[in-house]
Amino acid sequence: MDLVTLGHTDTTVTRLAFGGAGIGNLFTPIGDEEADAALAAAWAAGIRSFDTAPHYGLGLSERRLGRFLRKYPRDGFHLSTKVGRILEAVEGPIGSDAANGFAVPATHVRRWDFSADGVRRSLEASMTRLGVDRVDTVYLHDPDNHLHQAITEAYPALERLRGEGLVGSIGVGMNHCAPLARFVRDTDIDEVLVAGRYTLLDQSALQDLLPAATEHGVSVVAGGVFNSGLLADPRPDATFDYATAPARLVERALRMQEVCARYGVPLRAAAARFPFGHPAVAGVLIGLRGPGEVTDAVEQNRRPIPDELWQDLRAEGLLPGDVPVPPCPPPVSGPDPGSNR
Repeated sequence: MDLVTLGHTDTTVTRLAFGGAGIGNLFTPIGDEEADAALAAAWAAGIRSFDTAPHYGLGLSERRLGRFLRKYPRDGFHLSTKVGRILEAVEGPIGSDAANGFAVPATHVRRWDFSADGVRRSLEASMTRLGVDRVDTVYLHDPDNHLHQAITEAYPALERLRGEGLVGSIGVGMNHCAPLARFVRDTDIDEVLVAGRYTLLDQSALQDLLPAATEHGVSVVAGGVFNSGLLADPRPDATFDYATAPARLVERALRMQEVCARYGVPLRAAAARFPFGHPAVAGVLIGLRGPGEVTDAVEQNRRPIPDELWQDLRAEGLLPGDVPVPPCPPPVSGPDPGSNR
């Protein structure tokens, strides 16, 4: 797939990235074989960018991803993980982590820690689970309620780790735009991962974050492009940002689906492609948990979307007229299965 360079670095990513929450048993469990099959399908399709976090299944996602990637040359893929939550082993009876969204035994508890020591400890533990000696991108993960410490302690710690060669590029991942814009302006981060705030239903990142990223040369990776489900399969019981979708948004998504159907384009294809209309967006991160989902994501990413579709969405008041849209043909090319990148 096409490669793009992140921020001011020489770090490259494929424009479609594999999100690892699903293989960490997000909401429902999957076995090791299905997780391996999903990762194998992604690799065969040309995806070379893989994202994970300690939070995902209390380290399960990192362990599964690391086990899979060990068979490939280390410079043949881009690997990102996150810091901000320390995993501490539980003593005594072990329950379930379902309250945190993951179908795994609660063998550990998460403790917020954006101190310099916490960042180093978290990264070292992640590298052990992943089986690597460096990580291409490390994100500060959800520092919403810890902004001061994240900026004054965690970010400088990542700069030092970058200087030691353990970290390639530095990012921040959140679903709130204002704090991300502050990181863009006040630090020398390379990229931001913005979840759910630049989608067909929510373009709030366009107000401040995306202009700031463009001005400062910071790359944007768009996550949550389906707003947790509504834009993938709009129906009355669909979810929006991990809660039951309001009726007005369900109606809007259904109207978008009708427009897309005129051109034989699934709504999920338009939703995954939409962020590429903005020049600051370097890639889209999609959570994948099985080979069927991977195949579908890649196929939709290749699907040509005619300019007229975007024009109809604007004409019917479903997309603001000033929002940039991607060109046709799509920005992501077909895979080169023989390439390590």
